[in-house]
Amino acid sequence: MHTRIWLVLLLSVQFSIGQKFEPGKVTVKDLEIKQHPNDSSAVAAVLYNKGMTKFNYSEARGFTVEHTFEMRIKIYKKEGLQYANYEVPYYIGYENLNPDVLDITDAVTYNLVNGKVEKTKIGNEGKFREKVSKNWKTATITLPNVKVGSIIEFRYKLKSEDLMSFPTFVFQRNIPVDFVEYTTEIPVMYGYKQVLQGLFKGIASKSIVEHNAINFNNSTTARTDALEFSQVTTTFTGKDIAALKLEEFVDNIENYRSAVDYELEVIREKEEQDNKNFSKTWEDVAQKIYKRDEFGKQLQRTDYFEAELRQLINGIQDHDEKVKVIYDYVKLKMNWNGEFGYLTDKGVQKAWLDRTGNDAEINFILIAMLNAAGVVAYPVLVSTVENGIPVYPNQTSFNYVVASCNFNEKRILMDACTKKAPPGILPLYALNWNGRLIAKDGNSEEIDMHPPSPSKNNTTIVAALDMQGHITGQVRLYKTDYDAFVFRQKYAGTNREQYLEYLENNFNKISISDYTIENEQNLMEPVKESFNFSSDGLVETIGARMYLNPSLFLQRIKNAFTSEDRQLPVFFGYPKQSRIVINLQVPEGYAVESIPQPIAVATPENVAAFKYEIKEMAGKIQVSITSEINMMLVSQDFYPVLKDFFQKVADKQNEKIVLKKI
Repeated sequence: MHTRIWLVLLLSVQFSIGQKFEPGKVTVKDLEIKQHPNDSSAVAAVLYNKGMTKFNYSEARGFTVEHTFEMRIKIYKKEGLQYANYEVPYYIGYENLNPDVLDITDAVTYNLVNGKVEKTKIGNEGKFREKVSKNWKTATITLPNVKVGSIIEFRYKLKSEDLMSFPTFVFQRNIPVDFVEYTTEIPVMYGYKQVLQGLFKGIASKSIVEHNAINFNNSTTARTDALEFSQVTTTFTGKDIAALKLEEFVDNIENYRSAVDYELEVIREKEEQDNKNFSKTWEDVAQKIYKRDEFGKQLQRTDYFEAELRQLINGIQDHDEKVKVIYDYVKLKMNWNGEFGYLTDKGVQKAWLDRTGNDAEINFILIAMLNAAGVVAYPVLVSTVENGIPVYPNQTSFNYVVASCNFNEKRILMDACTKKAPPGILPLYALNWNGRLIAKDGNSEEIDMHPPSPSKNNTTIVAALDMQGHITGQVRLYKTDYDAFVFRQKYAGTNREQYLEYLENNFNKISISDYTIENEQNLMEPVKESFNFSSDGLVETIGARMYLNPSLFLQRIKNAFTSEDRQLPVFFGYPKQSRIVINLQVPEGYAVESIPQPIAVATPENVAAFKYEIKEMAGKIQVSITSEINMMLVSQDFYPVLKDFFQKVADKQNEKIVLKKI
């Protein structure tokens, strides 16, 4: 007798997919290969990576899930020996489920010895398990006898009662992947959302519906019965996947690694109205977070600071002044312990008494004080740059929280963990795509984390050149917003002599004297620096002519983008505008023979712009150079345009003024 359960097909999507791959045995020829055929710089390569997720069934536990993974790696260089160690995290912190069970089923190293394949299997000493937190363990596979030229291979199986999500399957690695395949076999009663991550180049998939049956022991009949059902079988395949390599101007490389996640959306019953829906929106996530005791209740507490707040804002009626005073006070009193998260750890009252806490505790104190003072303020959930892009609604998508309120008649964001940031300026690691503002009722809205206006970095130089090629002059530097914030983070309060030495070296070995700085600690105002300078190294004299760069010591010599193509988007951090104005006195006995031609260059979509103006008038040369970067993140498809733009900028800034003796 067989028990039959027939499940309804919901959807079948098909894409092109290659022929099924079956790895062969490791051969002498495989071990003799010295470098990767498509990437000679590769220190190692994944020859194949296969994964399978399928459902099992037992009368006692119902459906459970089993994930099987296997990988074969070739080591080409000594730097590739690191791949002899492989870590697998697995979850043990369930409240109502048994912990996940991980079994390392096979691990072996192949070497070429006396013209033959030598096989070394892993022993118990090569398998390590470590509890890294109350909820997680990590298993480490350490392959034996690995050397340059070795091929390593391992397999492991992960069994879980958790059907809510699957482990992330990674298609792209830091080394080339010759072949990758991941198959899921899911009963159609379980509806999962596929979340594709990264650039996903070279990955194809195919989904079909097919019949399956699982034998199980029936305790009632003491017989083996079969549970029959329809399942959706999806297979992802990829071939010759290029290594994911770090490039200049990248935010978080993990944002672009090709991978797939599965999240349970629905369990379908015979009657549609009986379906169990697990689908989440960002609003659902925000409401669940707000209802947590470590979030909403902590925002509502005011008793621990009320006396201090009354004294702090006594006599202050102006809205913006209240914001500034409370923000400065919390920054002064509280110290961030460096821990990230959007939930409190020890609670706001304990943090207040200790004068230290995580980001949630400090910014919840700020938000609660602002609201108690009559300033409407809200928490904003953030995923930091290191945490990555929130790609689908999930509580783990966020790992930081900041404050939001109105200031100068516009909405701003604040982080009281960052002592050198004025209102409206966040630490750079928080400038990452979109955040989520949560109101008191749990309703929420998306917040753009990109700065609304460019930061300014202006330089003014008034200088004179004498007949010996010696230049002297005065310099004024002016920085606003994020440029000012970055300066204060790096240099405010540091050793002045060391900073001036850095400045001299950075400005082509000039000599600096009479240095002054304004607003180093006044965060509401721009940073202003001024100094005198002199240099004998900015002019080249050949015969009766002098050659010098119009930008003097500020010239940009090279294009930062020189590679032929680009794999990843370009990340500039924040919008920025730079302006250089130079007035240079020509020495007596010399006349201007030639100067560079003016130029104005701009990219499509106003991504970047550059304007270069120069003229000679009454024995003086006047130079004005303006450059703008108006987007934080630029697609890699735009790279050829960006490369060409910066090459034109570099070429123009390398042109010379020619002075001729008269």
